[in-house]
Amino acid sequence: MSTQRLRNEDYHDYSSTDVSPEESPSEGLGGFTPGSYQRLGESNSTTWFQTLIHLLKGNIGTGLLGLPLAVKNAGLLLGPVSLLVIGIVAVHCMGILVKCAHHLCRRMNKPFLDYGDTVRYGLECSTSAWIRNHSHWGRYVVDFFLIVTQLGFCCVYFVFLADNFKQVIEAANGTTTDCHNSEVVVQMTTMDSRLYMLAFLPFLVLLAFIRNLRILSIFSLLANVSMLVSLVMIYQYIVQRIPDPSHLPLVAPWKTYPLFFGTAIFAFEGIGVVLPLENKMKDSQKFPLILYLGMAIVTVLYISLGSLGYLQFGAAIKASITLNMPNCWLYQSVKLLYSVGIFFTYALQFYVAAEIVIPVIVSRVPEHYKLVVDLLVRTAMVSVTCVLAILIPRLELVISLVGSVSSSALALIIPPLLEVTTYYGEGLSPLTIIKDALISILGFVGFVVGTYESLCELIQPSPGKNSTSAFI
Repeated sequence: MSTQRLRNEDYHDYSSTDVSPEESPSEGLGGFTPGSYQRLGESNSTTWFQTLIHLLKGNIGTGLLGLPLAVKNAGLLLGPVSLLVIGIVAVHCMGILVKCAHHLCRRMNKPFLDYGDTVRYGLECSTSAWIRNHSHWGRYVVDFFLIVTQLGFCCVYFVFLADNFKQVIEAANGTTTDCHNSEVVVQMTTMDSRLYMLAFLPFLVLLAFIRNLRILSIFSLLANVSMLVSLVMIYQYIVQRIPDPSHLPLVAPWKTYPLFFGTAIFAFEGIGVVLPLENKMKDSQKFPLILYLGMAIVTVLYISLGSLGYLQFGAAIKASITLNMPNCWLYQSVKLLYSVGIFFTYALQFYVAAEIVIPVIVSRVPEHYKLVVDLLVRTAMVSVTCVLAILIPRLELVISLVGSVSSSALALIIPPLLEVTTYYGEGLSPLTIIKDALISILGFVGFVVGTYESLCELIQPSPGKNSTSAFI
C-alpha cells in the first residue's frame, strides 16, 4: 500500500504509521523532542523481519505477472538489463525520499512526514520565493498521482480478474489432469470479458465498504498466502523444459520499448510504502539495509520471472503469465488462487485513494448524512474503475498506461527534484544536481513516450492485438 492517512469514523486525521484510531494524537506524540526524528506508535513497532515482509508485499502484485510480456517488448537481453537499471534507480529514489523526510522532520520539528508533506516542506526550502509561496501544490500533486496510481491498480485488477476467470470457465469442460501440454483449448464461448468485470462489480463494491484497516489486514494475509502459493507453482512450471531461445530477439523493436518501460515502472512502484514502513520500524537505523535487501529480492524476482516466462512461452506470451499456463486442474487452480489474492488486494489498494478523496467530500455534508455519502462515494469510485477497465480491456495497456502516467512521476520524477529543492540552499554538489536531473529527465521521457505509445496502441491496435482476453 502507498502512503495514506487513517481516519476514524469522525474523520480525524491519523497517519497510517502513527497511533491507532483508538488513541488520541497527543498520546501518539508523547515525548517528542523538537529537532529529533521521533518514532511514532512505539508500542506497535515492527521488527526488521516484519518490515521486510511488508516491503515485499508492497512491491509484488499484478505487475510481476506482466513482466514476461515486458521482456518481450524490450528483448531477451535488453529486457533483463533494463529491469536491473530501473530497479537500481527506483531504489535510489526511495533512499532519497527517506533521507529528505528525515532532514525535513528535524528542520520543521515534525515527528513524521508522509510523501505529500515531505514534498510540500521540501518546496518550502526552495531559494525561489514563488516556489515557497506555492509549496502547498506539492501536497496536491502527490495526492493526485497517488489517486491515479491506486485507482489505476484497481482498473488493472478488474481486467486481470475478468481475463483469468474467463479462461478458467470457458476451458472448464476441456480441463484435464495432463499438465505437460501448455496449449489452452477453447471449449466454449460464454460471454465477453467486460461482462465478467460487471459481474465482479457488486462484490468489489461490498469489499470497498470495509473502512477498518485492521479488518482489511485479514484479507491481506489471505491474499499473501494465495499469491505466494501461486508464484511457487508458476516458477516450478516455467523452469521445466525451456525451449531453444535462439529464435528470440535480444533487442526488440524500439517502438515497443515504451510499453516495456510503463510495465516495468508499474511493477517497481512501491515508493509509497517506504516512509510508513521506515517510521513504524522499531530499529530505524537498520531500515536502509532492509530497504536494499528487500528491493534486491524484488529485483531478482522480477528479472527471473520476466526472463524465464519469456523463454518458456516466447512470442506467445500473454499480458499475464497466468493466461499461458496449461489447461489442467493444477494450473487452473493457480489462476484462481492468484485471482483470489488480487480480489482481496483490491480493497487495500482502493483504501489509499478512498482515504484521500472521501474525507474531503464527507467533511462538507451534515453529520447525519456522512455515512450515506461515504458509501455512495465508495460505490462511485469502484464503479469508475470498472468503467475504465471496460473501456480499456487490454491488460498490458492498462498496466503500461498507469505505469507511464503516474508511477513514473512518483518513483522517478519527484524524488530527485525533491532532493534538489531540499538541499540546494545548503550547498548541493554539482554532480548530485546532474544526477538528479538525469533521473528526472529519464522519468519524464518515459512518462511522455510511454503514455503516447500506450494511447496509440489503444486507439489503433497492432494486428492481432485486439484484446488481452484468454482467447485472442
